[in-house]
Amino acid sequence: MYAWLFRTALPGPLWFRIILALLVAAALVLLLMEAVFPWLHQHSPLNDSTLEGSA
Repeated sequence: MYAWLFRTALPGPLWFRIILALLVAAALVLLLMEAVFPWLHQHSPLNDSTLEGSA
């Protein structure tokens, strides 16, 4: 699938497609880090502690 996307969806010569693919990957990582993961963290029960302190 990635080969098909690289050959058909990205325009231009090879060097331009490589740069464009890297920019798209960087934009995707930025979107995940800035929007998706913080939203998901609010709804994730992984940080909820079930142990009580021994006070």
